[in-house]
Amino acid sequence: MTAWRKSSYSSTADNCVEVGRGVGVRDSKAPSTHVPVSADSWSAFLATVKCR
Repeated sequence: MTAWRKSSYSSTADNCVEVGRGVGVRDSKAPSTHVPVSADSWSAFLATVKCR
């Protein structure tokens, strides 16, 4: 079972994006589906976001 995490910037509501290590991302309103994201792609995404 994957441990899904949401950003500490999200409110306590179920209206956020969650990240599952080694799995991908999902919308908390539709937890049964997710978008697979590779570790390399996720690292590239984070590097891009941190630069802005």
